[in-house]
Amino acid sequence: MKEHERIVLQKIRKYAVQAIQFRGNMGFEEFSGELKTVTACVFSLSQIGELAGRLDNAFAEKTNHIPWRKIKDMRNRIVHDYEGIQLNIVWDVLTDFLPRLIDEIDELIR
Repeated sequence: MKEHERIVLQKIRKYAVQAIQFRGNMGFEEFSGELKTVTACVFSLSQIGELAGRLDNAFAEKTNHIPWRKIKDMRNRIVHDYEGIQLNIVWDVLTDFLPRLIDEIDELIR
């Protein structure tokens, strides 16, 4: 792995951890009513997508078990259609996908 990819992965991991921390122990109902928390989490997700776009195509293909395209697509949806974001999808990403992504990144960095 090139140093560039390692740095990008570390930054993605940082934003993933932050988003999970912002959500804390909230349930979906509480989360969806907390504008600051939603905004902070969505910002972190947009940063993850932006950073995913900085990975080399060869690296992304080699690590295609991680859905880099979907990560970038979510960023585009956030940036270009913020009003249309479905909180249930954000919630699923926060609770199901990000913990797995962190584990995958940890494995790649080792």
